[in-house]
Amino acid sequence: MTTLIWIAAALVVIGVYLSWTAGRLDRLHARIDAARAALDAQLLRRASVAQEVGTSGVLDPAASLVLYQAAHEARQAEEDQREVAESQLSQALRVIFGEEAQVEAVREAEGGAQTIAELTAAVRRVPMARRFHNDSVRAARAVRRHRVVRYLRLAGHAAFPLAFEMDDEPPAILDDRSAGA
Repeated sequence: MTTLIWIAAALVVIGVYLSWTAGRLDRLHARIDAARAALDAQLLRRASVAQEVGTSGVLDPAASLVLYQAAHEARQAEEDQREVAESQLSQALRVIFGEEAQVEAVREAEGGAQTIAELTAAVRRVPMARRFHNDSVRAARAVRRHRVVRYLRLAGHAAFPLAFEMDDEPPAILDDRSAGA
């Protein structure tokens, strides 16, 4: 009789552990989905502000065309090309706003100070959103690497989480972290 009680207790403990692990994995996947939605929103915001600056007419025609095209491609990119398109937008922003003259040209236009503030906020939030997403992916991958999770398929049919890798370095002029600290 004692043996049956110990076996039943062991099965209950194993069941609780497996249930807790599956729940944790589900919460991690939900966190990844929320982080991806936040990242998508920040990328869209950055592309929208960049596109607005590109069509404003305050930049020289070549810079306007490059910025508009990069922002448009970032907004319209298919999922498998999104990281490349977003990286190209980051590079275009760094090239165009690598000079103080371009920033001053936008700032001097009507509503330019607000536009620069929006662009600065957008380019600063993208790396934070991407970092949060990639941290969530890293945590889910760590749980999914456990043998028990793999053998018992506790992840179900959820796709293996992938990090979002892109060049998200903001232009030095717009990166006011040192000024705000």
